[in-house]
Amino acid sequence: MSRVGKQAIQVPAGVEININENNFVVVKGPNGELSFTFHENMEIKFENQELSVTRPNDSLRNRSLHGTTRALLNNMVIGVTKGYVKILDIKGVGYRAMLKDPQTLILNVGYSNPVEMAIPEGITVEIPKNKNTEVQIKGANKQIVGEFAANVRKVRPPEPYLGKGIRYRDEHVRRKEGKTAK
Repeated sequence: MSRVGKQAIQVPAGVEININENNFVVVKGPNGELSFTFHENMEIKFENQELSVTRPNDSLRNRSLHGTTRALLNNMVIGVTKGYVKILDIKGVGYRAMLKDPQTLILNVGYSNPVEMAIPEGITVEIPKNKNTEVQIKGANKQIVGEFAANVRKVRPPEPYLGKGIRYRDEHVRRKEGKTAK
């Protein structure tokens, strides 16, 4: 049996879970509402504030879906209660970020023109005061938060010689030595 899939998910108070036909699951909580349609082979049960996933047999497909389904459900529960945060640091002389309006992020990262990025629905982007080299991306959906953070990082990934660029807060950039004089 799957080591991840067989573990039950403890659902905190204040979270409402609806399981409809065809495994369409809706999770509502203080941070919003998430919904997803899971594979019809997985059996999802919600009893006594515990969410569990079972599989019908031990076929390869069902074993692989078992742990994935449980992990996605756990991410939904965590998202509507605590939410997810990705913090990006911007390194470089003159590199900075700002918000034009609540739905547009502007990045000045060494190009001739600033890069404007539309912020997806369900995500909030914050730039702390007096610290325009830090971008905080927050939201309930782990996939959308991670995807938008990756797209922001892709605008100017960190380079190995000077370390300039956009990086995750906990990312380590391996530095290279430059040319040496003979």
